[in-house]
Amino acid sequence: MSRDNLLKTRWEQVVKILSNRFADGETMDLDSIIYLIGVQELGKPNHTFKKDEKVNLMHIAICRLLEPYGYYEFDYFDKEGWPHYKIKSQLPSLKAGEQAVLMKEAIVQYFLEKALIE
Repeated sequence: MSRDNLLKTRWEQVVKILSNRFADGETMDLDSIIYLIGVQELGKPNHTFKKDEKVNLMHIAICRLLEPYGYYEFDYFDKEGWPHYKIKSQLPSLKAGEQAVLMKEAIVQYFLEKALIE
């Protein structure tokens, strides 16, 4: 199976599993999955978040997802338990489609590490 086909298959597995678990089967989009990863990384799944906190959760997720690629590095937890990352290297200029592929690849890797998919 080609690398692109493998990514597509694994991405579809992630979307199906998360959509069934968190969206009553309605297909979740990329942003929703990034948000869920942020909630997971914060470790407060039953907390109700304000709008600005939701944006911060997505930022946490993006930092965590791109950490293995060398773009971010975990720095510390603040007094409220929120993780903070520092930039190690700037992201390259990517077109919107390329950004989506990078994020899907990073999400698939994340869930491979968490053993949600194989």
